[in-house]
Amino acid sequence: MKHPAISHVYRLVGLLCLMLCFATSACVNEEEYDDTPQGNLEALWRIIDEHYCFFDYKQHAYGLDWQEVHARYAAQVNDGMSQKQLFEVLCNMLAELRDGHVNLSAPHDFGRYWAWSEDYPSNVSDTLLRRYMGTDYKIAAGIDYCILDDNIGYVRYESFTQGVGEGNLDEALLHMILCRGLIVDIRGNGGGDLTNAEKMAARFCNEKTLVGYRQHKRGTGHSDFSPMEPRYLEPSANIRWQKPVVVLTNRQVFSAANEFTLYMKSLPNVKIVGDQTGGGSGMPFSSSLPCGWTVRFSAVPMYDTERQPTEFGIAPDYRVDLTDDDFRRGRDTLIEFARQLIANN
Repeated sequence: MKHPAISHVYRLVGLLCLMLCFATSACVNEEEYDDTPQGNLEALWRIIDEHYCFFDYKQHAYGLDWQEVHARYAAQVNDGMSQKQLFEVLCNMLAELRDGHVNLSAPHDFGRYWAWSEDYPSNVSDTLLRRYMGTDYKIAAGIDYCILDDNIGYVRYESFTQGVGEGNLDEALLHMILCRGLIVDIRGNGGGDLTNAEKMAARFCNEKTLVGYRQHKRGTGHSDFSPMEPRYLEPSANIRWQKPVVVLTNRQVFSAANEFTLYMKSLPNVKIVGDQTGGGSGMPFSSSLPCGWTVRFSAVPMYDTERQPTEFGIAPDYRVDLTDDDFRRGRDTLIEFARQLIANN
């Protein structure tokens, strides 16, 4: 008869062997790629093919054919090419997705697609903003704010990477509480922390409000998604703004700032003025290639309240561009339009 301790050891060994078998079988079907130019291209193409979230939408929007893209770029790689040459080919392949959230990171460079803003006017001028804000504007963490000479409040939020506290927002809104309306300028805001965007938008929300939908990838097929889940904006428990609001946008408004625009457009007493936003409505995910380079891509699609993608941006309520004539006169066309809109309201 075995000693109890010995029997226990045997059971542990048996359990470990069983776990090893399961672990081994789980990896059998996973395809591995060599650290070669062809292997890295195949790995990158497969990662995107199985996990990217906008294939159906972009095939419909501009005819994206990911299989055709594979054939075209696979023919451009060979064993004799340098790392930098390979990086260029892979970045060009990813650019076919037309997605600012898709990046390839290597020690020598950062591959990106910025045509969503580069091919459009900026519609914002630091020179003009300094004229409107002066030198005695107030700073509360990530926001700058002041009261314009017609008693309209002005808030500049340049990046949602910069946090702002509830106390900061309370102080800013209290300072402008007697203003006729509020301009929230997010031109040039390329995104950042989504919680900052939600925190800001909650100050203009009085009840739980549907702002859109999301899905999650649940398979490797291009159309393998979970059912759409509603997304809501909850009102802040702190001071909330009740007067007219105008949000200023341009093509550089992207990612979390795109979502902020979506939230604000869902609220009453809010109007969007400027250019269509740059988009970027897919929440990003990261993976790595055999050579160690990192790829980031959109994995969770977001939609508006009509269940339509906002990947290519959100149209303003009023399309307004900064004109050369106004610039020469020291006037910001978008700010002036917003002021008039609030005055008429």
